Amino acid sequence: MTKFAVPRAYADPEAAARQLVQLTASIEPVQDGRIHIEKINAPFLYTLQGSGSEFGAGMKYAVQQGWLELHESGTYVRLKTDGPSLNVPKEAAS
Repeated sequence: MTKFAVPRAYADPEAAARQLVQLTASIEPVQDGRIHIEKINAPFLYTLQGSGSEFGAGMKYAVQQGWLELHESGTYVRLKTDGPSLNVPKEAAS
């Protein structure tokens, strides 16, 4: 029996990370460059139809690359000034 799966736009952690950086850059920081995690979590999950595991993998990738700084409490992020180009791969944008 063959099963067909629809490819997920954010299954690649780099694609998810780039989308998270793009979302973060579009939000006005509140204090000290802080952007509350729910401001990027909700659009990623509900508007872009990403999954929780894709969000987590993308966040981890973005932090490892030095694109985002995640506070130890997990409540906010900061966009690093030396982040990547905000061009999201075409497969992730659709």
